[in-house]
Amino acid sequence: MLKKKLKRSFWGRYMISVLHSIECFVLPRIISDEKAVKRYYKKASGREIDLDNPKTFSEKTNWLKLNARMPLMQKCADKYAVREYITEKGYGDCLNELYGVYYKAKDIHLEDLPDQFVLKAAHGSHMNIIVKDKSKINWRQAKLMLNSWLHQDIYWAGREWVYKDQPRRIIAEAFLQESTGELRDFKFFCFNGKPVYWEIDGDRFKPTQYRNYYDMDCNLLPMHDDVLSRDLGYLPVDRADLDRMVRIAEDLAEPFQFVRVDFYLVDGKIYFGELTYFDNGGKCCFEPIEFDRVFGDQWTLVKDV
Repeated sequence: MLKKKLKRSFWGRYMISVLHSIECFVLPRIISDEKAVKRYYKKASGREIDLDNPKTFSEKTNWLKLNARMPLMQKCADKYAVREYITEKGYGDCLNELYGVYYKAKDIHLEDLPDQFVLKAAHGSHMNIIVKDKSKINWRQAKLMLNSWLHQDIYWAGREWVYKDQPRRIIAEAFLQESTGELRDFKFFCFNGKPVYWEIDGDRFKPTQYRNYYDMDCNLLPMHDDVLSRDLGYLPVDRADLDRMVRIAEDLAEPFQFVRVDFYLVDGKIYFGELTYFDNGGKCCFEPIEFDRVFGDQWTLVKDV
């Protein structure tokens, strides 16, 4: 509860970021990856994890942290380097416009950027500054936040190995928004190269925000996570757009035993979002909890890939 309150202000977010940097630098380095993963899982879920015979989705996600070392995974976790993979797969038209790549916050010059843009830390997650009006940004505060991110190696928090020793850099991309003012986020859960379930985040900046999960026949699943599901009574996406996203997701997921492939859909145009191997950091937020096992049953583990 306190953390949620802190996130509502800049200085609260900045304090969390600094404390996270200290925690990641000091505490986790004194214990092994396996012990850290067990501790992380117990703290997040209140349950012990079975890493010898994992069955649930969250257990298998944490198992993956310890047992997969495919170099392509690390490349694609980098929000800048992944652009090369997307282009090689033939989907360069789905990439958002890139304005710049920076290794230091002081190298970002606002006069070179449009009135609206997004700054992202390429080496981490949930490190974004959305600028809807450049004239209103507090650039001093923004640089403080960016510099705090550039000092973080988020691998240490949950041992998501793909982030270990990633180049630390900030990317500037185009601000995306539909003509309705919305930005819908589509996430495809791909197991052993096949999309099995998908999620849509709608009304993301409204009190009516919903997060719905569907199977591949577009049946609404009776579940939710930390954002409630809402039965809309209709499919909230054009079927042709959905089918294309499914095809792209399957192609991008082909090398991986699990990956979540994310897209944005802006007035009929598909934009690639990211590839994620450790959904929600391996913390299960599914309600009812039985869906942790339902998702896990779709995943056949493959060691050393």
